[in-house]
Amino acid sequence: MLLAKVRGTVVSTCKEPSLRGVKFLLVQLLSDTGEPLPDYEVAADVVGAGVNEWVLISRGSGARQHEGYVNRPVDATVVAIVDTVSLASGALYSKREDFS
Repeated sequence: MLLAKVRGTVVSTCKEPSLRGVKFLLVQLLSDTGEPLPDYEVAADVVGAGVNEWVLISRGSGARQHEGYVNRPVDATVVAIVDTVSLASGALYSKREDFS
């Protein structure tokens, strides 16, 4: 799994029929220090994440392990909304304190 920050939504009215009803988010990957990386990903959202939230994404076959996604052409899925991230040196992120 990878840490990412939700930057926006992706809307597509014309798509593979099995993707109907799937919410897509544009997420920016984060480094181990919480800094934004130049990499972005479009990920299916199964947890109801919103813009600016930190999330965990699963890629590849792991992204299709969610019930209902097994036979869908999904390569990345938001599987969790992050509340806190702690390192040995201290707190890196807290949703309660840093929703920017």
